[in-house]
Amino acid sequence: MDHSLSKRLVAEAFGTGLLAVSAVGSAAMAGAMTDVPALVLLCVAISCSAALYLILELLGPISGGHLNPAVSLAMLLQGRILRNEAAAYVSMQTVGGVLGVFFVHVTFGLPLLSVGVHVRTGFPVWIAEAASTFGLILTILLGLRFRPNSVSAFVGVYVLSVTLFASSSFANPATTIARAFTDSLAGIRPVDVLPFVVSQSLGSLLAVGFARWLTTASVVTSERR
Repeated sequence: MDHSLSKRLVAEAFGTGLLAVSAVGSAAMAGAMTDVPALVLLCVAISCSAALYLILELLGPISGGHLNPAVSLAMLLQGRILRNEAAAYVSMQTVGGVLGVFFVHVTFGLPLLSVGVHVRTGFPVWIAEAASTFGLILTILLGLRFRPNSVSAFVGVYVLSVTLFASSSFANPATTIARAFTDSLAGIRPVDVLPFVVSQSLGSLLAVGFARWLTTASVVTSERR
């Protein structure tokens, strides 16, 4: 069933908002219950992976379940979405992410608007963001190629894993921007956002190229003498 662009955009905004709620809300909840970093990280990983699986299963059939400008960029390069649609998707994903952060603040009794204070910068962190995004996009593209009915599960498992082993795994420009509007544990300083987005975009571009190379059949020619 083909859905109108307006419905797809609403689905993208709503889904990205829920993703932001799962990340920021789980960090706020875990931080209120324990001061053990490993437990906080585990709570965030489980929350985000479970939320992603559900969102992709329920909203994916409507909008494609991008929920992430890095994914929309990859889909644009793959010819799965038009340029104007990709731009609209990215805009609505960002708006949805910010609204999701505001919702978390309301439900936890926090100031509606705050600014991220957690320092997240430096070459190792940028490399981790590029690598995390690379893995996410590669998982999606290869999943769509070989196991399209399992992509939601693949993405959920990947996010659970990468959140636990990577030094930085936002892997989503929209939620990165959104997390600049919270001073909770999930936040990021606004000044650190642009390098994150650049790293994530680079990871997406590299994944598209690598997936294309992996899945393109080799052409063997022979000369007859």
